[in-house]
Amino acid sequence: MEFYETTPTHDLTYSDVFLVPSRSAVASRMDVSLAPGDGTGAQIPLVSANMNSVTGPRLAATLARRGGLGVLPQDMPLQDLDAAIRWVKDQSVRFDTPRVFSPDATVAEALTKIPPVDGHGIVLQHDDGTFFDCLPAARLATALPDAKLGDLVHGPVASIDADDVTGPRAAFDLMVTAGLNFATVLSHGAVVGTLSQRSALRSTLYSPAVDASGRLRVAAALGINGDVASKATALVAAGVDVLVLDTAHGHQDGMLRAIAAVAALNLGIPLVAGNVVTGKAVRDLVGAGASIIKVGVGPGAMCTTRMMTAVGRPQFSAVLETAEVARELGAHVWADGGVRYPRDVALALAAGAASVMVGSWFAGTVEAPGSLSRDESGRVYKESWGMASTKAVQQRFDRLDAYELARKTLFAEGISSSKIYLDPLRPSIEDLLDMITTGLRSSFTYAGAASVAEFRERALVGVQSAAGYEEGKALPVSW
Repeated sequence: MEFYETTPTHDLTYSDVFLVPSRSAVASRMDVSLAPGDGTGAQIPLVSANMNSVTGPRLAATLARRGGLGVLPQDMPLQDLDAAIRWVKDQSVRFDTPRVFSPDATVAEALTKIPPVDGHGIVLQHDDGTFFDCLPAARLATALPDAKLGDLVHGPVASIDADDVTGPRAAFDLMVTAGLNFATVLSHGAVVGTLSQRSALRSTLYSPAVDASGRLRVAAALGINGDVASKATALVAAGVDVLVLDTAHGHQDGMLRAIAAVAALNLGIPLVAGNVVTGKAVRDLVGAGASIIKVGVGPGAMCTTRMMTAVGRPQFSAVLETAEVARELGAHVWADGGVRYPRDVALALAAGAASVMVGSWFAGTVEAPGSLSRDESGRVYKESWGMASTKAVQQRFDRLDAYELARKTLFAEGISSSKIYLDPLRPSIEDLLDMITTGLRSSFTYAGAASVAEFRERALVGVQSAAGYEEGKALPVSW
């Protein structure tokens, strides 16, 4: 990357900069590879943040199916984290993970997990696991809240046989021929997944992130306190593909000791550590044994660190400096936080990030943990919160006695409750992935780059005023 006709004299955020088009020989957006090349096995440079309101097993599996990487949060009890990893590994690579309900469940119950939109649906199974039928989610929009799901089923069972699905294109053609927008996939009468026309189409465009055994990849986070080495060993035994050592202030002795302890185990998987914002911190963490450094202090939507402590750094400049040092050392960086639009993801990659971590943006999706709620106007949202907030602290230390918990809660910071509204046009994380990767592919072609590495080399970055940033926004109404 180089700056276009300028030499900045102060730190920059993503909003401060823009990409300048260059001569390009890349003929099509589909000629671009988005694989980050950071050793994680991801096929797109997107990682979901290890936040309780962002990454659960379902989101991690869905993201991996489209080539990204989900990081399960460290606040989960070790046995739950082990179970979550194994659950992700058990999910189908070819088909979507079904949302299963009893035929006796109500419409109101279903609407806490899935909105009534086209292309989604639920599977109805009896208590003994036998398949009953499936129901398109859109059908829930016109049903009474207390209606039983089984009573809404009319007509033939909407299912297809897994043996008939010989490939992604064949799956799409099969759905179109059968006139199905959503169907259950069965193998010898057992449910193995679901399929929609759009998910079949996506399978022709995305490559899944899979391990050597062909299972979906998943990462998990660990704190730096306690017996970190034993926890890391247990997670690797469960099948985790990437370990993330995470704390708010990554450039501290406790982090260096934790990295060294895990690195000494020679577990054979990438070790991520953070968060930091300086080149010196990168040198220390890589020197201790980390292979990927998580960069960002304060840019997240749920984070109040900068306003509370004045600590942090504008994210574009933080990524630019740390990525340069990481390359010198044969390591990589993940840009963690601060992305609001696809342009920000492109700018993070231009600055040198291998992948970009996304938090609150992904929290407002049907796959994120938690239940769907509706506000007074009927808009659908999920609750999100910062990982240093009172709510997160109470969850993390709920086993402490009342006095110790009160002490820790007293010093919490960050937002404890925020409504993240689902985009009616993009309620799924897959919808967001479509939008982000489409923008990235176009960014690469404007730069004349066919890969993440080429994009980092060829990107021309200019510095703009606040008015310049505003000029680039679409005008949703006539002037």
